[in-house]
Amino acid sequence: MVPTDASILRTTGAAEPASPAAATAAPLARVGRDTINQRVYAELRRSLIHGAFDAGEMLRIVDLAATLGVSTMPVREALARLVSEQALEALPSRSVRVPLITRGRLDDLARARVLIEGELVGLALRKLRVADFATLETLTSACETAFKSKAADKAKKAAELNHAFHFHIYQAAGSPVLIPIVESLWLQSGPYVRMAARIHDENKGVPAVHHHYQLIDALKRRSERDAIQALTNDISRSFDLIRGRLAAETERATKGGGDAGR
Repeated sequence: MVPTDASILRTTGAAEPASPAAATAAPLARVGRDTINQRVYAELRRSLIHGAFDAGEMLRIVDLAATLGVSTMPVREALARLVSEQALEALPSRSVRVPLITRGRLDDLARARVLIEGELVGLALRKLRVADFATLETLTSACETAFKSKAADKAKKAAELNHAFHFHIYQAAGSPVLIPIVESLWLQSGPYVRMAARIHDENKGVPAVHHHYQLIDALKRRSERDAIQALTNDISRSFDLIRGRLAAETERATKGGGDAGR
């Protein structure tokens, strides 16, 4: 289910009878319906970016509509749009699911994110000011607190703060061309973010925000090389956790097959 406040999407009671004056405002009603469609799309998109869904999870239109407090039509349209953006997959059965995690897709996403986000960091380097560094430090501290929390929604909160941290830097780059590209990459990376967070919790390794602090330090020093390296380490860390898990599962499957053949 999508973690959202359904009240912002619910339509209000029955409409008042139309008056002659209201007839001239008919186009506003159409804008209202379009706004609901956009809100449904934005909420599903946000949830995917923040890793609210597991890889391979089936998304039922009726369930999503009930959670969001809307009819099935805007949900259907939003899912179709997300399929076109490669955030979701349409199956032959006309069902929609979150894409499965594969090694090929993992490597492709990791490579693209390092390239595009590294370019944005380089562009933002000279534009960030003292106030920006303070914001980045506050977001990192809050993200660290969220990761350490025992709250049920800690993963959701940490994902939102992590997104805010990165996009505060990227927006400073001032590139209307690159920002939509990186937003698309994050949209497709949602299931990987979710899986990586789960593995991190199990392993209890290096603090999840370790590379954020390194990135902030490099940005303060205006060192493009160190900033891009810190960013690369941050992105790669999540994907490396998943690579390790996939490799372990493959090894277990191989051993299991060998034992069964004996």
